[in-house]
Amino acid sequence: MKEYLFKLKDKVRDYECDLQGVVNNSNYQHYMEHTRHEFLEALGENFGAMHEQGIDAFVSKVEINFKTSLRSGDSYISCLNVTRKGVKLVFEQDIYRASDNTLATKGFVESVVVKDGKLTRGEYFDEMLKKINKLHTTDE
Repeated sequence: MKEYLFKLKDKVRDYECDLQGVVNNSNYQHYMEHTRHEFLEALGENFGAMHEQGIDAFVSKVEINFKTSLRSGDSYISCLNVTRKGVKLVFEQDIYRASDNTLATKGFVESVVVKDGKLTRGEYFDEMLKKINKLHTTDE
């Protein structure tokens, strides 16, 4: 497994699986979203507080490549890296089966920020990236 800025371990629940006994494809996007929220919380960010300030982050594009199915009871590790691309923040999000580090999904999620109802140039992301860099350098 390569290096990531953030990792979150979780477990597949029975109700997330379809008739074939594997995780339904839509749930991988849920796992990725939950990981992004936990990552932002680790940076001291909160979507509710952001919204109160008139700042809203929206997903503008999702791309998920499915590699190996997870099954009920599997533990998994949801990982992310983040980069700035123009006005967007791009999350590279991979999910691995924890027992053997097999890649289950590889995803890219692009997000944009709207302030007071207007698309921004992503200045909010610059502040987040400063927090990420500060957090990353204190961990080393």
